[in-house]
Amino acid sequence: MRTLDVRGEICPYPMMKTVEVLRQTPLEEAAVLEVLTDHPPALESIPLYVSTMGYRCTIDDVGGGTWRIRITRAGC
Repeated sequence: MRTLDVRGEICPYPMMKTVEVLRQTPLEEAAVLEVLTDHPPALESIPLYVSTMGYRCTIDDVGGGTWRIRITRAGC
């Protein structure tokens, strides 16, 4: 599992950095990219954009105003 920490970043940077990582090193079938964010709009922009790239997301509230977005290949 890879982790991208974008806490402290505001839109559009969390989404842009997530897409950049996925374009540079696409996820294999069972791989997971974990994105940590404290910017609530990223909870909508990241899942929406990466879904167009063939990925799906789950979001967990980890507390303290931080969320974990787990990105995997759609259909895995």
